[in-house]
Amino acid sequence: MSFEILLSEVVYQGRAFDVRKDRISLPDGNQAQLDIVDHRGSVTMVPIDNNGLIWFVRQYRHPARKVLFELPAGVAEAGEAPEVNAQREIREEIGMAAGKLEKLGGFYLAPGYSTEFMQVFLATDLRPSPLQADADEFLSVEKLPARQMFSLVQEGQIQDAKTLAALYLARPYLERMGFI
Repeated sequence: MSFEILLSEVVYQGRAFDVRKDRISLPDGNQAQLDIVDHRGSVTMVPIDNNGLIWFVRQYRHPARKVLFELPAGVAEAGEAPEVNAQREIREEIGMAAGKLEKLGGFYLAPGYSTEFMQVFLATDLRPSPLQADADEFLSVEKLPARQMFSLVQEGQIQDAKTLAALYLARPYLERMGFI
């Protein structure tokens, strides 16, 4: 299959992402116009302390019009390495630094319309090291036993896609650590 970009135009430039319109040729010779969210990339962390508690945030998400239970996460600054992004975000969101970050994998959040690729890290050896939170973030931090997480997932209490994906990527590590 061959797809070719015939025209690409940025129609909006934002703080976290841009939006562009692409006109592409399709393998059958037809053309399509696509609206693309052009994103710098992001990270999410599964922070777990020595007691087997996973650190979460509750955060209001305006598009969903509700407070969601999520793992800490955030958008990369321009040119920022994923590990640096992860260390900064975990400090901003839960006030802890990770002595060890282990990359678990990554995934596209919504590849039908967005370029955002999120990388997942297991964060261990946590120690207090807060950074100032972003001005538009109002978070509450909660810690729950790792054993409880998959029950919450099955009960539908965790509705955030990145959190669901990251917990499943972390599951073998959490089992190996004896936390689930």
